[in-house]
Amino acid sequence: MSKVKIIECPRDAMQGIKEFIPTDLKVKYINTLLDCGFDTIDFGSFVSPTSIPQMRDTAEVLKQLNTNNSTKLLAIIANQRGASDAAQFEEINYLGYPFSISQEFQKRNTNATMEESMLRLEEIQTICVKNSKQLVVYLSMGFGNPYGEDWNPEIVYTYSQMLYSKFGVTIQALSDTIGCAKTEDVENLFSSLIPALPNVEFGAHLHTRKENAASLIASAFASGCRRYDSAINGYGGCPMASDTLTGNMPTEIVLNWLQKNNSDTGIHENAFQKAQELASLVFPIH
Repeated sequence: MSKVKIIECPRDAMQGIKEFIPTDLKVKYINTLLDCGFDTIDFGSFVSPTSIPQMRDTAEVLKQLNTNNSTKLLAIIANQRGASDAAQFEEINYLGYPFSISQEFQKRNTNATMEESMLRLEEIQTICVKNSKQLVVYLSMGFGNPYGEDWNPEIVYTYSQMLYSKFGVTIQALSDTIGCAKTEDVENLFSSLIPALPNVEFGAHLHTRKENAASLIASAFASGCRRYDSAINGYGGCPMASDTLTGNMPTEIVLNWLQKNNSDTGIHENAFQKAQELASLVFPIH
């Protein structure tokens, strides 16, 4: 039986919602997710509240989480200040940094050029090591580029290799930011990167339409990927995707496919059902 890691992403699901979700409801929802047995919860972010107002209460949410089980916590950061803020909390295990292989998207997403982003990354890794955190880097625009810039698998490999050899990043999530990945793209990238960089744990952070989810999971799994980011009901995703039906990979589809294919997800079914029910209150419209 294959052991897989599921990273549930309520932060990614919530961050684009304009109406502020009450802190106590966020706490209740994430605590319910913590009971499910996920490997990791991407629970919040330490970024400018001007940029992502929905996440302005991340520190307050963290204080009220039940962190007495094996599920780990991941917080997204976009610069050194955010990394320093997040690193002060011993409950946080991972800091996640979005590194785009698109110059244009890097500017839009983190207000930095790729060169500036690399300098940030070096300092963020130093902060992580000093504070016993592990850095997770998301290779955004990992499956295509909507801005007319060059994209091919060799470019992805070059940056992935650099992240490992220069900065020591051993967890990298290939991210389909705009929902453009095809099954052959997923298969080609994972099947080339995983054997080439055996000391790196590669994950799939895929935005997609629900009807395409299972085939993308199958391609990633067949190529050796055993780490999957998802969100219940596919909530969230990137607002820049051209298709409004494109969202996060739906957790229930991921679990269903993996269970049918004899994989150990570690998820407790009854707790997951409770989380799905509560999600309808947190995300009343989708």
